[in-house]
Amino acid sequence: MKLAVLGATGGIGRHLVDLALADGHLVTAAVRDPARLPARHDRLTVVRADALDPASLEPVIEGADAVLSGIGQAGRTDPLKPASTSARAAATAMAAVGVRRILVVSAAPLNRSGVGQSFLTAKAFGPLLWAVLRDVYTDLEAMERVLRESDLDWTAVRPPRLTDRPGRGRYRHAVEAGPAGSTVPRADVARAMLDLVTDPTSFRHAVGVSS
Repeated sequence: MKLAVLGATGGIGRHLVDLALADGHLVTAAVRDPARLPARHDRLTVVRADALDPASLEPVIEGADAVLSGIGQAGRTDPLKPASTSARAAATAMAAVGVRRILVVSAAPLNRSGVGQSFLTAKAFGPLLWAVLRDVYTDLEAMERVLRESDLDWTAVRPPRLTDRPGRGRYRHAVEAGPAGSTVPRADVARAMLDLVTDPTSFRHAVGVSS
């Protein structure tokens, strides 16, 4: 496939690029600073682009089979609201160039129903995290709302606490539920996103992913 990766120099974005190349895909990586991601592979094209600007994203996304975004909230007080702003920019650019498939990274606490999670996670840890990180989750919630209101074939992957442990190449996932575990390596979130690109059961759904 031809894949466009947004946030390609971030924690999950770098894994998306590396794993997509290892899978044999063609990758166009959108970055603010190309020096941070040298074009070290003949199937990797690195493009300077602003992921918050639809016009900047159009040449990155045009012709892609899918867009994968590793962009999330940079901090609790980030005025740019990058998760929702980038989703809105991507949706606009995708509509302009006729690309329909997008996968984004959200977060486990957006599973407000608690389905597929332990009682402690649903009733104690989840509300506590919302109290501490409300601005972060509000931005992610707005991101998911942008996608739900679009006509795109979207998937929002909702991991729990992210770690930098080596990826195991396997994970648990549940559509509109979970995640069952409390942690997951960033590499395995990227693995899940790539696996779900062609999985129609994940289209227009949030998917919990954990170790």
